[in-house]
Amino acid sequence: MKRQIAALTALVGALVCAAPGASASEPDRWVAAGTSYTDTLGGGQGLASRADGSLLHRGLLDIPPALRVEGWNHVGDPDIARGHVFDAYQGADTATSKMFAVTAPDGKRYDYVHPLDPGEKVNNSFAAVSPDGQWLVSGEWGDQDRLQVFPAPLLNPATPRTGGTLAQAGRIGLDKPVRDIQGCDFVNATRLVCASDDASGRLFPQSRPLLQVDLPHPLDGKPVTGRVSSLFGLPQRSVCTGTFEAEGVDYDPASGTLRAEVVQPGVCAVATTVYAYRLG
Repeated sequence: MKRQIAALTALVGALVCAAPGASASEPDRWVAAGTSYTDTLGGGQGLASRADGSLLHRGLLDIPPALRVEGWNHVGDPDIARGHVFDAYQGADTATSKMFAVTAPDGKRYDYVHPLDPGEKVNNSFAAVSPDGQWLVSGEWGDQDRLQVFPAPLLNPATPRTGGTLAQAGRIGLDKPVRDIQGCDFVNATRLVCASDDASGRLFPQSRPLLQVDLPHPLDGKPVTGRVSSLFGLPQRSVCTGTFEAEGVDYDPASGTLRAEVVQPGVCAVATTVYAYRLG
């Protein structure tokens, strides 16, 4: 099955490369630096860069059976910090909690469950760890005026050492509403880049925009307000017709490469396109 998926993904990737289409608007600071492909079931939810420059991909096939049995049926865009892999999990729409699984460099996994606070949505779209390793940022679906902030499990001494309950810290309030954020990553201590699956063009001019969130200072666990701006619309190019889906985003500080995923539409949805950018 995996070989069949890989072969079909490669075929779709080749067709997409050959397909004509209008180029997406280029950002002021970021320039296109390449395109690659991954199979959607094994990597279409998100990606994170390892210290050696390779990429970790996450898809629905990556959910461990034990976690699936417990009701965690969705894994989001991951992050890697100090060799620890952070995964964001959510369950059914009726769930009363969400979960972050942290895999330490020795391969041991620790699960941190966050009981939903009043007004909090069940969605757990991504995990993004601040450059100092102390804070974990995540987000919910739909229209939002905030990003959630937690102490980073294992790395922040305020968290239990072997898993347990995880409470929120001070949130990131946003000066403009955002919609359907699928992934975020830190570019530096005071800047995040986030991928939005909003194709309406109502909140920002572009369809499925890549957004920038600027903080007045590095996170410290207290409430802070971020300034939101739109960088550019993610490319939506395919030989297939239908609805695209923006997914995870990653910034690799070692290479200076920003990557964002877009799931292909229609029958091409077996393949996810990974667009790479670098500062111009």
